[in-house]
Amino acid sequence: MAVLEILKYGAGILREKAEPVSEVNDEIRVLVKDMLASMYAAEGVGLAAEQIGRKEAIFVIDVPVEEACGVAMPLVLINPVIRELEGEQCGQEGCLSFPGIYIQVKRAEKVVVDYMDLDGQPATVEATGLLSRALQHEIDHLNGVLLIDNMSAVQKVAHAGKLKRMKAGRL
Repeated sequence: MAVLEILKYGAGILREKAEPVSEVNDEIRVLVKDMLASMYAAEGVGLAAEQIGRKEAIFVIDVPVEEACGVAMPLVLINPVIRELEGEQCGQEGCLSFPGIYIQVKRAEKVVVDYMDLDGQPATVEATGLLSRALQHEIDHLNGVLLIDNMSAVQKVAHAGKLKRMKAGRL
């Protein structure tokens, strides 16, 4: 397992749409192990492949057991697709690609996501609360949508200095 560098805001790949994984093989399993190691080292709860410079439509999540909606953690999602969104919640979000920045983001309260698991089998996860928020956040990453895209004009101004340093590679 390798702990890989997590790319910060300004890295071009973060804006790219992920490419579907055609087959779950040993290379993908190693990538997932590296992603988990990198996420844990950075003390995050989720990490998308783009955040370590990879194009595969994969992300990993590990939320506290009391927030996991009965889902075994860590959760590995390959080629995830949101099937259903319901309700609304607003809560604080951060992102490993935006260290030190936390903003209020409006998300669906409940989400149903279809995906492929590490065995290459179709699976579905249904979640509310933090797990729902994490799933939606990581799927945003796979579509090139970043935390800054959820910021209000006021939030962008409040974080302007830090965002500018990040984008310039100085943070």
